[in-house]
Amino acid sequence: MSDNPATADFGYRTVPRAAKSGMVRAVFASVAPRYDLMNDLMSLGVHRLWKRRLVSLLAPRPAATLLDLASGTGDISFAWQDEGGGPVILSDINPAMLAIAHRRAVDRARLAGLSLLVADAERLPLPDRGFHAVTIAFGLRNCTDKASVLAEARRVLRPGGRFFCLEFSRFEIAALVPLYEAWSFAALPTLGRCVAGDAASYRYLAESIRTFPDPETLAAMMREAGFSRITIERLSGGIAAIHSGWRL
Repeated sequence: MSDNPATADFGYRTVPRAAKSGMVRAVFASVAPRYDLMNDLMSLGVHRLWKRRLVSLLAPRPAATLLDLASGTGDISFAWQDEGGGPVILSDINPAMLAIAHRRAVDRARLAGLSLLVADAERLPLPDRGFHAVTIAFGLRNCTDKASVLAEARRVLRPGGRFFCLEFSRFEIAALVPLYEAWSFAALPTLGRCVAGDAASYRYLAESIRTFPDPETLAAMMREAGFSRITIERLSGGIAAIHSGWRL
């Protein structure tokens, strides 16, 4: 990660800090039309199991409210609704991703209790203490100021509320690391070029996983943001992990 306050990591590149959010928006605007298909291809469908586990930990209930940060096309929010959760806000910096989420909501006739918000997770236009739960799934690594995102997540949580981050992590099965690296840096860009017409964006996404903080560092960042009772649940040999913390 870049230690220069004027710069930020964009995959393996170092870019001006002020430019990163626009570059990330451009990546996701490019991949949005094929985003869901590519997620299935990239993870061989396993991302659905990871998201299902996250929603089970959320324990949705009708009286609870959810803020789904970096919501993308809405997988977490729709699963929250399907499991009986209450009102949910899908927040994403990218209008193209939210447009797909809106179409999915219309197709499912699930507009009741669902709101869309185009916003930067580092600066949320939302009041303090408004939500029982806040999630961010596969989005934190794309944020420029991750500490600000964590601070904002805590700010908008009610006391007793819980934050969850589902993100790619450090693969722990040493014998399979070479295969995982080949899949990430050879297969994924090729899939991106063939399926989404964009190899560069998927190369960035693979690189962004490698520059993301390791699980213990992320847990320390959450503690610094004021979260308590932090847990880490590693998934699929450490390919992904769910971090959670409470606002007490």
